[in-house]
Amino acid sequence: MNKPLLSARGLRKRFGAVVAADDICIDIPAGQRLSVIGSNGAGKTTFVNMVTGYLKPDAGQILLNEHDITHLSHQSIAGMGICRSFQIPMLCLELTALENLLVAVAASENRQSLWQPADSPAARERAQALLEKFQLQAYASRPVMQLAGGVRKLLDIAMALARRPKLLLLDEPTSGVSADEKFPTMERVMGAMQDEAVTILFVEHDMEIVANFSERVIAFYSGRVIADSSPAEVMANQDVRNYVTGGAQ
Repeated sequence: MNKPLLSARGLRKRFGAVVAADDICIDIPAGQRLSVIGSNGAGKTTFVNMVTGYLKPDAGQILLNEHDITHLSHQSIAGMGICRSFQIPMLCLELTALENLLVAVAASENRQSLWQPADSPAARERAQALLEKFQLQAYASRPVMQLAGGVRKLLDIAMALARRPKLLLLDEPTSGVSADEKFPTMERVMGAMQDEAVTILFVEHDMEIVANFSERVIAFYSGRVIADSSPAEVMANQDVRNYVTGGAQ
């Protein structure tokens, strides 16, 4: 049996009296497309923050390709192959879309000196390729402050992909995106990943997006995993219907 790309074992995290993670155990194989669902405060973002190093667990272990990353910084973890996008895109509003990507490409090269220019022929080629992957060429020279929320989301994900991660975690990739743009946005994201050797985990509230774009769903409630299976099986789970989807089919 192949070893998982990522393995979380017995993760626990408390914030005072609030239990945000209660003995979380999850294995993620390479190449999988999975989603994480749960109501607000269920522990989804806490799990993502622990995996990416923005939050340290009180107990438990996180392994990436059998290497312990539990107590590493988020910068070190990103360098080892786990990157993320954010619910609120982390972009420089004054720079253009292309310039934001050039910065991300430069960061992915682990440059040792701030005096090295971000804009080199190789970096520009990579940045342009990412714009094309996400169908963002038309926005290359526009400042981010002028871009709509959905475009900013795609740009933030493109910047995370600049590091060529092994595991990419997307936090609410369709939040702030208009209802009629949610499916096209996710289609662009998944299409951009097709020729990338990357495993994708995305946190999502829209159950139609979850059902259509993931092969596995993990449901959280009160810091625990209450279901972990195919989208159809998880949506039919009674605990998921009671605590996550509110009885929605």
